[in-house]
Amino acid sequence: MATRALDICFMLHRQYGPGLFESVYEEIFCYEWNKTGIPFKRQYGIPLVHEQIKLQLGFRADVILDDKVLIEFKSIETIADLHFKQVLTYLKLLDIRLGLLVNFNVVLLKEGIRRIANKL
Repeated sequence: MATRALDICFMLHRQYGPGLFESVYEEIFCYEWNKTGIPFKRQYGIPLVHEQIKLQLGFRADVILDDKVLIEFKSIETIADLHFKQVLTYLKLLDIRLGLLVNFNVVLLKEGIRRIANKL
């Protein structure tokens, strides 16, 4: 599933290159992913539970593929450690094992892809 998702990301980057807003890459990615027939969630609200307090919408994940792979899209100059931590937090809260952090604002997309594992 991650390979299929990255194939779509590579196609988008080849066709449009760097420099678009994250929301544009996400919109086109979801359009293409929808063709696969595999379920996904977009801009999924992640609740946070602390003791007896439940925050209904603590965070928002860009795309979750079949409850198995989380994808966070970026279009920024540099990926910071905070971005890795953010994705790892999402993975832990949702009990998902694999996350992909994809920064489209690079010359070669392979330099903008980071795989983040939760308990793998």
